[in-house]
Amino acid sequence: MIIAIGCDHAGFEYKEKLKQWLDENGFECVDTGTYSTDAVDYPIYAKSVCEKVLSKEVDFGILFCGTGIGMSIAANKIRGIRAAVCSDIKSAELTRQHNDSNVLCMGAQMIGFITAREITKTFLINEFVGGKHKVRVDMLEN
Repeated sequence: MIIAIGCDHAGFEYKEKLKQWLDENGFECVDTGTYSTDAVDYPIYAKSVCEKVLSKEVDFGILFCGTGIGMSIAANKIRGIRAAVCSDIKSAELTRQHNDSNVLCMGAQMIGFITAREITKTFLINEFVGGKHKVRVDMLEN
């Protein structure tokens, strides 16, 4: 599985740690930046991850900022993206199963890294269940 991962300055540390964990667990990462803790504008990095998801260059996207909220707002402006900000494991499970989310957003100032890692694992191992949920996801696209 190939994952595009991006962040702003507030999420840089978590992005770097998560890239290492993903690599150690058999995932391929495409890092779209940022590459330091210097202040940047998060919509740039949300767009770069989402473009890779939409082009099917990657299977999923992961975005970090301080709260995850800014990244999710920016990502969801892009047609075809279903980004969810998750701060707990159950939300990550259900957003994949029910919403077919293709981008995971997390807040590096809101959760610990171990929690972020577990949320990521849950997001990546769960699949969309379809059925009545497909009708709803289709409504979002239309």
